[in-house]
Amino acid sequence: MLGEKMGSMTATAVTKVLPTEGTLPKFEVTAQGSGTLVGVQVQLMSTYYADMKADGSMYGECPNATLIMAPDGIATGRATGAGSTTPDGGSKFCGACYFETTAPSLMSLNGKAMIYEWNVDASGNTSFELWHWA
Repeated sequence: MLGEKMGSMTATAVTKVLPTEGTLPKFEVTAQGSGTLVGVQVQLMSTYYADMKADGSMYGECPNATLIMAPDGIATGRATGAGSTTPDGGSKFCGACYFETTAPSLMSLNGKAMIYEWNVDASGNTSFELWHWA
């Protein structure tokens, strides 16, 4: 069940094509930005990988390569998601993510599964929306 909204961030993403495994492309995306998470102003840095599938869909994975920086500490995050390209040359992903932290302001993230929407336009402008998956 979709729970309360946990965060909203914007970032700038840079995509790099990686060597293929077979004939389908693989991408690395790095993003840097800011926003709010559990009501706290944060900075975001993240790297994820996306593999294109034969039908044009994509599978993305962020293997504990998200860093959230709050004034009182950091959180790390991991995610997986399903995605696709968009008609404007961007991409969109939806999936699940998890954070771990010792920062007092972000402690409510621990032990929660969240669902997200990650949208990137053709210019690399990114929106990252998160909800508690209750």
